[in-house]
Amino acid sequence: MKKFGLTLLTAFVGGAMALGTYKVFENKYTDNMSLDDKQKVYFASNKGYSNITSSAGEVDFTQAAAAVTPAVVYIRTTYSSTANNNDQDDQMQQMFGDLFGQRMPRNNTPQRASGSGVIISPDGYIVTNNHVVSKADKIEVTMNDHRSFKAKVIGTDPNTDLALIKIDATNLPIVKLGNSDDARVGEWVLAVGNPFNLTSTVTAGIVSAKGRGIGIIGQEDDESQQMSPFGSFGGRMRGQSNTQKPRAGIESFIQTDAAINPGNSGGALVNTKGELIGINSAIASSTGAYEGYGFAVPINLAKKVLNDIKEYGAVKRGYIGVSFQELNDDVAENLHINNNVGLYVSDVYPGTGAEQAGLKKGDIITKVEGNTVYESSDLQERVGRLKPGDKIHLTVLREGAEKNFDVTLKAESGATSRTAAASSKSSVELYNRLGASFMPATAAQKARLHINGGVLVTQVRAGGLFDSYEIPVGSVITDINKQPINSVNDIDKAITNLKDGKLLSISGYTSQGRFTNTFSVN
Repeated sequence: MKKFGLTLLTAFVGGAMALGTYKVFENKYTDNMSLDDKQKVYFASNKGYSNITSSAGEVDFTQAAAAVTPAVVYIRTTYSSTANNNDQDDQMQQMFGDLFGQRMPRNNTPQRASGSGVIISPDGYIVTNNHVVSKADKIEVTMNDHRSFKAKVIGTDPNTDLALIKIDATNLPIVKLGNSDDARVGEWVLAVGNPFNLTSTVTAGIVSAKGRGIGIIGQEDDESQQMSPFGSFGGRMRGQSNTQKPRAGIESFIQTDAAINPGNSGGALVNTKGELIGINSAIASSTGAYEGYGFAVPINLAKKVLNDIKEYGAVKRGYIGVSFQELNDDVAENLHINNNVGLYVSDVYPGTGAEQAGLKKGDIITKVEGNTVYESSDLQERVGRLKPGDKIHLTVLREGAEKNFDVTLKAESGATSRTAAASSKSSVELYNRLGASFMPATAAQKARLHINGGVLVTQVRAGGLFDSYEIPVGSVITDINKQPINSVNDIDKAITNLKDGKLLSISGYTSQGRFTNTFSVN
């Protein structure tokens, strides 16, 4: 019996050690996965979605609602009194219909707002809107089961109004990423979010239209934007000048009549199979509340943005390098041309892929990848899914004849994506106040600077400490409070328990050489 007991105990201990070792390696392996791969691993072992029927046949939303609701979260944000002193951001908040809850009147007390988010990986990555978390000092995420977590901003993309945030948790429920290209006008969809602080609200409607460009992103200073006090928009009319150049907003919204209200921003638009096809972002309204017109960022565009943010800390975006006008009868008459469909090339920027491929002013872009171009969104979304170095096939009409061009997309030169905030009590809150995204420095970068470690600054967000102290994208941070920095986790450790009134010292390298900046935490 003693031998048997000893053998049994040995087997048990050996099994536990093997399982623990497996879990360690499994966690390290999944940490480096793309968000798409994390989804595949999750659904390979969780078969909950396999029994959900498609939208064809009997209309029943119960299965989709049950599958999606646990992975749609309630986001509450806190802003310092100085975080909103930016006219452009005030315009952006109006443009988006105050779709995430109403902010408090301006004074010296912290301001609060709320919105929604969608968990897309079991280790805590959450997609939401940029305008939900932009400039937030503190981000609190509440799950459907009432658990709460503090979140950090991994990165933002104002050009698509998307943001990726993360909470420190594991084994979370997630929403399966669908294929927004397959969504059809007239198809049933569900909007899941937290309108008016009513958590886990599900509404139903149909896809009303696709590829909607409503002139709401990157057009803050356009005089054509007629804003009401309630945040309705007078969207950019077809035929107005637009550009396909750096920093242009990318719009190709899915329009739906599912009820979307303040607080739904960043929530899920799903098909009846429970698959995520869009991130709810805006409404058209004269009152600030639902009037039948909601707009969601298509998930196929979001996938590229979110994977770039996770891998690089910022979006790697390619540009064609032209400005254009959407054609209609009036524009065609003004330009003295016969075509009233397509994009009229107003200018070709020097040194861009468009110039090198041979596009000229006066060309009319009629097709992208063989698909007819009716509006700027038909082109912009396709380009938005690609990265610098990728090729895109364009068909243009020149002097009455069609010509085909393969354009190699070029990177935006010297531009940085920006957005964030200021004031802290916890390490996560202070991390968000830095207003920057990071990734480990490469071996080549460390060799060039003759250093052994460091993290590369991949994004600087306006209003954050890095922006205020002019620490640019491309800088390498080596030390925080004299602690060596080689990863985001090292940053967390260095700023943990830093109290108000204390100094935060950051050292590293810019193109100008070595620097040390000291911030007061208050």
